[in-house]
Amino acid sequence: MKFVYFFDDKVKRYISRGDKSLQKLKPINNETEMEILLQETKMLDYNSLSVQTLIKQRKWNELDEFNKIKQIYNFVRDEIKFGYNVDDSITASQVLKDGYGQCNTKGTLFMALLRGVGVPCRVHGFTIDKKLQKGAMTGFVYTNAPQNIFHSWVEVFYNSSWYELEAFILDIEYLTKLQKINSECTGAFCGYGVAVSDFKNPVIDWNANNTYIQSKGINQDFGVYNSPDELLKEHHQEMSSSKSFLFRHLGRHLMNKNVRRIRNKRI
Repeated sequence: MKFVYFFDDKVKRYISRGDKSLQKLKPINNETEMEILLQETKMLDYNSLSVQTLIKQRKWNELDEFNKIKQIYNFVRDEIKFGYNVDDSITASQVLKDGYGQCNTKGTLFMALLRGVGVPCRVHGFTIDKKLQKGAMTGFVYTNAPQNIFHSWVEVFYNSSWYELEAFILDIEYLTKLQKINSECTGAFCGYGVAVSDFKNPVIDWNANNTYIQSKGINQDFGVYNSPDELLKEHHQEMSSSKSFLFRHLGRHLMNKNVRRIRNKRI
């Protein structure tokens, strides 16, 4: 497949609040708001046995807040592999059981683990242009995919600031293999689940900073929500019932097979 390393100027892109690492937007001012941002929900089921067992095994509750966020972020990014689950609305415990996920589902697990150790967080909803999925999606799956794909990232409140964390979506193994396969790319890259301006050096590690891996493909901003449950009540992937059925039972399996092929490809 021939791949082009540029962004279509006709695609309307969301402009982030910036790469400022100390954002003071809407700080948490009272106990009620803090409680809301730490609540368990149907999707954020952090009191489930599997999630609580993981937290105890990793001893995340024994860490300071910075390392709680960092270690959980790294776990979700690299130990929960990039892949496509049956639905965006599955619970955190189901994502953990699957062992893989995409932006929305990995975000659900990330939020549940953060709240499970007392770190407040929220979700920010968007859509992304399907161009950034080309390569991960192929053939009739890509052709029949919606032009605007439902997307989200997690915002974490730490040290009186909000941080936008998106780069947990792709595991290091998958991203590194993509970089090797497309080693001639020295600038922007859009495809295979990536949309960044610097493909060789994307900002994917958290050290009290924002991280991004798909943000350059965003074309619609839904704003922030207290939980994925609330976000999905208002916004979700727009798809016909027939296409949704095909995605669940065929399309996502083909996509996961393709992602594994890329991850395991010998260079």
